[in-house]
Order: sequence, then C-alpha cells, then structure tokens
Amino acid sequence: MKRIVVVGASAAGLAAVETLRRDGFDGTLTLVGEEPHLPYDRPPLSKQILAREWDVDALALRTADDIDALGLDLRLGVAATGLDPVSCVVRLSDGTAVPYDGLVIATGVRPKRLSGDSGAHVLRTLDDALALREQLKPTSRLVVVGAGFLGAEAAAVARTLGVEVVLLEPAPVPLAHAVGAKVGHVLSRAHVDHGVALRTGVAVDAVTKDGVRLASGELVDADEVLIAIGSLPNTEWLADSGLPLGDGVICDQYLEVARGVFAAGDVARWYNPLFGTTMRIEHRTNASEQGVAAARNLLRPEADKAFSPVPYFWSDQYDMRIQAYGYLRGHDEVLVVDGDPAERRFAAVYRTGDRLTGVLAVGMPPKALRSWRQAIAARTSWHDALAHAAL
Repeated sequence: MKRIVVVGASAAGLAAVETLRRDGFDGTLTLVGEEPHLPYDRPPLSKQILAREWDVDALALRTADDIDALGLDLRLGVAATGLDPVSCVVRLSDGTAVPYDGLVIATGVRPKRLSGDSGAHVLRTLDDALALREQLKPTSRLVVVGAGFLGAEAAAVARTLGVEVVLLEPAPVPLAHAVGAKVGHVLSRAHVDHGVALRTGVAVDAVTKDGVRLASGELVDADEVLIAIGSLPNTEWLADSGLPLGDGVICDQYLEVARGVFAAGDVARWYNPLFGTTMRIEHRTNASEQGVAAARNLLRPEADKAFSPVPYFWSDQYDMRIQAYGYLRGHDEVLVVDGDPAERRFAAVYRTGDRLTGVLAVGMPPKALRSWRQAIAARTSWHDALAHAAL
C-alpha cells in the first residue's frame, strides 16, 4: 500500500494514524476531519469543559507539533460525502476526491434530535459544549431530555453551577436497560438528592420556544433545553458504497468491513468473540483501542488479530465515580458483591446466561474491579465468579 485514508479525526482516527506511522507505514497518509479542530478528547465536554474547570486547550489529544511529526495529508473542516470502493476513492465536501489503497472509517456518531428542536442544545462537539456553557447561569432553568450517562453528567454539572434542572426520562428507571433497575435507581437518586427535578415515565412530544411539550400536552418551561436521547452512527456518506451498514458499519472480528477497508470507534459494529455477539461501543477507551487494532490489521492482514476486548467506561456525576468493565446490556441478573448501594459505594456484577459478563462500581477504588475484569476476560462462569466473591 502506498496511500491510506483515515476518515474521522477524533480518538479512533488519531490512534489509527499514529499506529500506522509507528508500525512502519511511510506512504501518503490522509486524515479527514469534519470539524476544523485538531483531534481532541470528547468525554470532558460534558464534565470539565461544561463546568468551566478546563480551558479548551486542555482537550487536545496531541500538540500541533505532534501532529506535524506524523507527516499527514491533513484535511480538516471537510466532511466525507461518498465512497467508491471499486475505484477506491473517498469523495469530500470540498469537491475533491482522495484515492486510497487502504481505508479506516472512524466517522463516529451524531446526536439524535427531536421534532422542532432547532433551538435546543446537543452535546457532541466542542462548539456544542461551549454554546451550552455560555447559557448555564445560576438564574437559568435547564431541561435535559434523556437521563442516560450524557444527560446525567450534564445535569450534574448544571446543578453544581447553581442552575435549576429538570431531567426528563421516558423509562421508569433511568439507565435500567444498561445497568439494571437497582443500579439505575441508585444513580438517579443522587440527582434527586442534589435538587434535580427528575421526572420518569414521561414522553416528549416536541421542543418549543418556551420549553418542552410532553405527549400529555403539558409544557415544561425552560430557558435552555439539552437533547440527550442517544446518537446515530455517521454512515450516510456510505449509503451508495455497497458496504454493509446497520446501526453502524458492520465489521467482522478483525474490524474488517471489506477488502482493504476497516472501521473503528463509535461508528463500528463488530463481532466481539469474547462475548459471542456483535456490539457497537460509544466509549473513549474502546475508540482508541479499536483505532490501533484496525490500523494493525489493515497494515498486516496476514497477521489478523481478533479485536476481543473487555470494554471499559466511566462517568463522573457529583462526587460519584462510576466505572464498569464488560458488556452489561442484555444481562439476566445483577448482584451487589461489595459495599452498600444506599451509601453510593458498592460493586455489582452482571450475569448473562451462565457467564460473568460485567462489573460496575460506584465510589470504589480501581483495584476493586481488577480481579473482576480478569474473570470476565477469562470467560468465568457465574458459579465460579460467585465462589470467588465469597472467598
């Protein structure tokens, strides 16, 4: 290969280009990014940036000198608009076309929207975070639609800044689908204790100039509205490419989409052999690890190595540090094995079928999760995992 194109200039794309250079690729390496910024970290957007604890410069994943040292054909501020896998060309929004011998797709996701919500905030990019931060004043009232991790983090920061917050969630218990009802109740209770008006089991009909209208017809007044109802993978530019798509770019266990084409990061749906299922993970650690794996498998296909990690994520809300390993969705059972949920300091493990598949901890030291992570990676049975916990 003489020319490799990486589409997506965030954590996964950066990890891919760095790995390609580190592993010896000395050809033309193009990095395409829709945003005009150099690669930056996204998790702090809903935490340190929103809370005004960090300057924008602290987000940078690498300095300008670091990027220059990679010798990239850097295309920032332009989006990929199409792909011709026969001619091996990526079409860009500035009218240019970039040829490739190898391609890594790392175009990430974008926020879902609601009807009439053009005046509402979303939180995905640096510009999104700065726009919302500007409006978070102690005298304002913020309505957050969606009590998932992103919405919960933003609500926590807003309350810390003295903003009145209403948190709307259609499910009876926030995050129950992901972490279980018991854990979801503990996490949502923290918001109530900090003065958030949490309303569950409510459906939102639309965003208006005065706030949020519920399906019942009730208007929830708001000075600002944040929509945090999930995301959609950025695959529209691939619609005519013939590549397999379906809630992301469909990959095999090696992250390969088609010959010479790989995917990484939030946009990639791949088969994880450790858990025996396909998954698409929207977490920072996974994006970087996947970018490395995709680049290595692209560069040396004869040494294809399955990407089979134990996924990891974390969330900071008020004084709670939430950490989890494994694949918690679709679990059959949750069991608290350490600490006390009432004190918001505990560890819980997750069963899917007859296997240990996840662990989540709140307010616990990292070492409390290490042995559980190892047990998940070892495909430990639920019975053996509980025996280990008893010891």
